[in-house]
Amino acid sequence: MRGTIKSSTEVSDIFSQGERIDTAFITLLVSPRRGLTGRVAFVAGKRNGCAVWRNSAKRRMREICRELGGPWADYDVVFLAKRRIMEPAYSKVLRACQKGVASFVKEAS
Repeated sequence: MRGTIKSSTEVSDIFSQGERIDTAFITLLVSPRRGLTGRVAFVAGKRNGCAVWRNSAKRRMREICRELGGPWADYDVVFLAKRRIMEPAYSKVLRACQKGVASFVKEAS
């Protein structure tokens, strides 16, 4: 995916300075990045599950990001998986994330 944040320092900056948008399954950390192309990062912590779970959670978050039109211009967004992300059907997680993304995309308009 184009526009991926790869530096742990940049992810840490977004964690400390970004706005948190909580959904039932994912926390979105959003940081404005005016005049630049948007970027995204996908984080699934070790305490939430084994490597198989983390890889599955990241795949699910990447696909959700694609379906919602990410990366979004003027924003750095970190998708942070919650432990429950793999329990419900994909469509339920997608609907929850649509509401979270709509809150910051609407503000930009």
